Amino acid sequence: MIAIVDYGVGNLFSLLSSLRALDLEAEVTGDAGRLRAADRIILPGVGAFGDARAKLDATGLVPVIQEEAEKKPLLGICLGMQLLFDKSFEYGEHPGLGLVPGQVVDLRRDLTDKTLKVPHMGWNSLQILKDDPLFRHVRDGEYVYYVHSFYARDCAAGTLAASRYGNVDVTGVVRRGNVYGTQFHPEKSGDTGLRLLRAFAEL
Repeated sequence: MIAIVDYGVGNLFSLLSSLRALDLEAEVTGDAGRLRAADRIILPGVGAFGDARAKLDATGLVPVIQEEAEKKPLLGICLGMQLLFDKSFEYGEHPGLGLVPGQVVDLRRDLTDKTLKVPHMGWNSLQILKDDPLFRHVRDGEYVYYVHSFYARDCAAGTLAASRYGNVDVTGVVRRGNVYGTQFHPEKSGDTGLRLLRAFAEL
């Protein structure tokens, strides 16, 4: 069973629908026992980092997520991926979960072409930098869907794939041990995203 963490952030049911379309057993839950019982965990998220971290803290699930990440595959999606890092500088400085080394910074800071729109929203090709079982059904250069204004930096050791936006190589996929993250939304990335979710379910 794949447990989707419910902490009041994001549209969880499009993700649930995608997993069920793949005939995968999945549920949306905020229950610590169900997370422990799950074979895999997905941490979704949209919105602001500080608000999301506060809501996650309020559930009491942070230590559960950190413990379970040592035992089973965990996938953070979009803001859920950003929460995996050490810290974020989105409207202040906020601690992350410390599951993947790196930090989250404003994309506008690093773009040299200030006419490029932020949020970075739309389809970009994914350049696979390191081979990984997560890409067993995905080819280099396939397109995935992004919606974000901040991105992960100082995480080269764990970066599996990236997408070019202007002069910036946006961190697209990261991994550390059992922990994976995608800055893009697999559940909004058509057949490519579904194939990536299938590979996650096979880890």
